[in-house]
This record gives sequence, structure tokens and C-alpha cells, in this order.
Amino acid sequence: MTRVWDVPVHDTTRLRDVRLAAEEACAHAGFGADRQAATVLVATELATNLLKHAGGGQILLETPAAPDGAAEDGERAAVQIVAIDHGPGIADLSAALHDGFSTTASLGAGLGTCRRLADDFDLHSSPGRGTVALVRIGPSDARRRGERDRRAPAPARAGGINIPLVESHSGDAWACVRSGETLTLLLADGLGHGPRAAEASDAAVRQLRRNPRLTAPELLAALHTALRDTRGAAVAVAQLDLAAGHLEFSGIGNIGARLRTGGGWQPLVSHPGIVGAHVPARLPRRRLPWSPDCLLVLHSDGLPSRWSLRPEVPAATLDPGVTAALIVRDSSSSARPVRDDTTVAVLSPTPPNREP
Repeated sequence: MTRVWDVPVHDTTRLRDVRLAAEEACAHAGFGADRQAATVLVATELATNLLKHAGGGQILLETPAAPDGAAEDGERAAVQIVAIDHGPGIADLSAALHDGFSTTASLGAGLGTCRRLADDFDLHSSPGRGTVALVRIGPSDARRRGERDRRAPAPARAGGINIPLVESHSGDAWACVRSGETLTLLLADGLGHGPRAAEASDAAVRQLRRNPRLTAPELLAALHTALRDTRGAAVAVAQLDLAAGHLEFSGIGNIGARLRTGGGWQPLVSHPGIVGAHVPARLPRRRLPWSPDCLLVLHSDGLPSRWSLRPEVPAATLDPGVTAALIVRDSSSSARPVRDDTTVAVLSPTPPNREP
């Protein structure tokens, strides 16, 4: 089951909470002692940076629903750590990533250490707006063993962020799997929130992993059967044909979706209904062209409908998980109370010079 730990970091007492959350996340992901130690260290370094440089912020740890091995993408369970702040930002990112750099009386090894220990690492910082840093750590040190990226990366990649309303259990879940030349991104929002909503959304993810070759409407039909014993869920499926260069979208319920091509956005509308309870006789299906400048955003209804992505954000080169976190951060407001789980999943082109 997808698990998420949302830890606000506003004073040093919360560093212990971050360490405990990292240990729980590693236990849930089945990590050994070495990878747990690395994960705890990274989470603590990121939390410490929030206090030192941004006056506080937020640490999110996520362990996705465990893959069952049916998908062809070889995805391994991992722990994702995201640090979000509204601080002054980092003026020189390149310098900040070198050991020894510090704007305070510290060793300055935090971000450099995080990058070395991570399987995936990326960050974005804007002066006066804050910083988002993302780290993913797998159950084994595949990066050092040279086992990553045995085949060429797909022309597109996915990432996301999940913020629960109820601690630890999010009623939302998302996943992306690859089968041959097809990349399928799914976002499910179980009705309500808490563990029972999570059961529905995680059931949707499991079906995707077991049936990665189905078309988007076929997958929705399979999900409708699989979710009948749950509360049901709103589900959106986006399927990218890497060879043909087109995107197919099918959605049931209140999952938001937008596709950016060039400088313009177009909404992708889902059909009313609840997967597992009632769906239309003819499942919706929309086909659109996909090009290297496209960006797809799926989100649950915890995100304000009038969200925006700032024009200066280099989404084409950022890890899509960072882009998702920026959308959530810049759409948040203390005047707007959170009433539901919030998940954003992003599909973006893979930069040609992406490092393994």
C-alpha cells in the first residue's frame, strides 16, 4: 500500500520526527540496514537545510505501492524524499552542490552528500520563492554496481508527489509502467480519504502493473471490475505510444488533467462516474499528438483547479517529481484549508543529456 509521511520542519525538535519517518518508510519498503542508513542521512540533511537556510519547510517521504513484477519496466520499490520550502532560494546551485560550500557556519556537505547517496537527485530554486529538492533511494545501491539504465531511457519519464490529508495513508495513488513502446501513467483517487480510500487507489495501481499491455479504455474496464469490492475511485489513464508519438487519455471521475504543447495548455476532460461503482457504457478515449515540447499534468481534486506552472520553471529538464512539487507549492495558500489528499503526477520528455 502507498504510504506517505508529511513532516513539517519548523524547529530542531522535528529533526527526530524526520528520522523516525525515514526509518518507517525504509521498513515499509523492505530496505536493508545500509540503504536505511543512507535514507535516514539524506532525509536528515534535507531537513537540517530547511532550518538553516529557509527558516523551515516540509519533508515528504513516500513509498509507492510495491510492484508485483508483472510490468516490463523492471521498476523497483524506492523511497522518495522531497524537501519543500518558501525560503530565499539558492543563488548559485552549482556551488551549493559542492562539498564545503556553505552560507552558514556548517561543513556545507549536505546537498553534495544527498546527491552522492541518491539513485535520483534533482532540485529547483528560485530567488525569493524557495527551493524544492527531490531524492529517490532504492533498496540496493544499483547506481554503484552499474546496474541502472541497462537499456536506453524512454523519450518520456514520469514523477509525482502525494500529500495525505490523514497521516501516513493517502487515498490517492499514481504509477507509471512501460510495456514495449508504450508508457502508461495512472492516477487514482479513492473515494473519501484514509486507509479505505487507499485500498481502492492501490488496487488500481496493482491492476496497471498486472496489465501493462491494455489500452486505456481496456484498463478502465478491468479496473471497474477489480474495484467493485472497494469504495471505488476516480481514475485517469494517459498512455503514450513512444513509437507513434501520440498520447491517449481516458478518465472517469474528478481527476484533473492538462496537456501543454509549446506555450499553451489544453484541458483533458474526464467522464462523470466512479470506477468500481458506475461508469459509462462507452468508455471515453481521446488521442492527441505528443512532441518533445509536451508536458502532461494529472492531479487529484486536492489541488486547486486554477493551479499554474510558472513560465520560468524549466520543466523540460527537471525531474517531473520536482515539477509536480513546484505546482503544489506555488498553488498552496494559508487562506485555503486542505480538505482532501493532494496528488500531482507529471509526464515530461526525457532530456537528451540526462545522466544515469
